[in-house]
Amino acid sequence: MVKKTSGKWRMCTDYTDLNKACPKDPYPLPNIDRLVDGGFGFCPLELYGHEAKTAFITDSSVFCYRVMSFGLKNTRATYQRLMDKIFKDVISIDVEVYFDDMVVKSIMIGEHCSTLERVFGILRKHQLKLNPEKCSFGFQAGRFMGSC
Repeated sequence: MVKKTSGKWRMCTDYTDLNKACPKDPYPLPNIDRLVDGGFGFCPLELYGHEAKTAFITDSSVFCYRVMSFGLKNTRATYQRLMDKIFKDVISIDVEVYFDDMVVKSIMIGEHCSTLERVFGILRKHQLKLNPEKCSFGFQAGRFMGSC
């Protein structure tokens, strides 16, 4: 268990052996240079029949994840592929997504509200949720991925 900055705890599993056995997913992450200065919370992806591959042993029992966890070799590529697919109509135009970080960009405030509405619609359609603690709205500029 690792304590997060929020004070909550995160379960961590050592997937060294499983990661060695898995071929690397070559799906490219976006070039960070094309992202603009501008949160989007990681939404767990269902494993659908592959849960046993994530099994781990504790003092009391054997457990496995039902959703993809951090530490698995291809989590980032799989998640980026999903984000690129569901936001394909707005990426590079109104939205930039880098793994679990997102910025919605607009020139005019009225346009921004319409764009947010569209993005929220996409999120609803795919049953994805934002973490309100990591979201900021209505800023002319700000931190994106922890940078200015």
